[in-house]
Amino acid sequence: MKNALRRLRGERGMTQADLAGRLNVSRQTVNAIETGRYLPSLPLAIAIGRLFRTPIEEIFRDDDHS
Repeated sequence: MKNALRRLRGERGMTQADLAGRLNVSRQTVNAIETGRYLPSLPLAIAIGRLFRTPIEEIFRDDDHS
């Protein structure tokens, strides 16, 4: 699964630590999501979408449908 989290975070000038704090997760979790080593739970994906005001389908995409 590919995601646009790093791009969205960068566009807003946020560090991984900033984003982690806003989502109540660790910086390592943010890093793992950005690098594709961890798929967020649905509630976390929804929180990410709300934070960036972007539908989760636009943030997280299946590799086969990029």
